[in-house]
Formats: sequence, C-alpha cells, structure tokens
Amino acid sequence: MRYIDPDLKYCPQCDEEYREEIISCASCGVPLITGTERQAAEEAAKIKLASRSMDISPDDELVNIRKGPLGEMKQLQALLGSENIPSLVAGEKSNCGKGCCGGDMYLQIKRADGEDAMEVLAQEFKRTTALDSHDLSNVHAVFDTGAAKSTCPACGTMFSTSESTCPDCGLCF
Repeated sequence: MRYIDPDLKYCPQCDEEYREEIISCASCGVPLITGTERQAAEEAAKIKLASRSMDISPDDELVNIRKGPLGEMKQLQALLGSENIPSLVAGEKSNCGKGCCGGDMYLQIKRADGEDAMEVLAQEFKRTTALDSHDLSNVHAVFDTGAAKSTCPACGTMFSTSESTCPDCGLCF
C-alpha cells in the first residue's frame, strides 16, 4: 500500500499525486481531494470490505450481472471474492443440468453488492483491455454520410465523407 501524504492532493479517478495548490487532475480534469480526504475514504472502504459477509442466504435477492462460459464466470467469481463480494455461478432454468443444453452460466450477486461488483468488473475490464492507456476522446464520433467531412472514431482524423476508409488508420466505413 502506498503512503498517503495528508498535505498533498490526489486524483480520485487515476490516483495521481499533486502538490497542494493544484485543484484539478491534468489527465482526468476532475477536482482533486486532499490526502486527509483520501485516507478517510480508504479507511471507510476497508471497514466496508471487512464488514461484508461472504454468505448468501435464501432470503438474499440475487441479480445476474454476467452471462458466459463456466470458466470465465469462475474467474470473475474469484475476482469478486478477492474483494469480499459473494457470488454464485448458476445455469439457466431451461438448462437440463447434464451439460448438453448449452454452456452459458450466470454470475449472480446480492442486489446490495451491485454497485461495488460492477466497479470491480469495470476496473478488471479496463486492466485486461488496456483501455486506460488509449485515447478515447473520439470514441463517440459518428460517420455522417450527409456531412462534407467526418471525424474517424478510431484516430480522430478529419476526412471527406466521399472516402469509405480513413486515410490515416484505414478504418472502413
């Protein structure tokens, strides 16, 4: 665990450290929090993690959060377990249980753990796809054939819509 200096500021999203006079993160653009606020947030997270029960009772309301092959669901279940989020891997009700009716399984969690579980899964997705290291600023660009020029959603290059391929990265439209 990294030492948190109460006199410095920290980005709540990317975890970067700044001098106390800086007010927003250069990468994320979000307001920074003080080291004291960060320490308090981490302590609250530790207490919440330690107090979470790994038991799932019949009275707990369960929700499906992922569907996929058994191996993948078991990996995600282990990931959630490492964060003290209990989960179950279950088959579809229409599945006969003999292994011949399809291989997809459901990852289920308590409804109350939904927000925390989705955050853990989102962080794992970013880590395994390396999305944190990519420029996603043009991801919402749309190729509009009615416009004279368009922006490539992959690389951000402006080009004429009479072309069906981005001249910079080769993305086809």
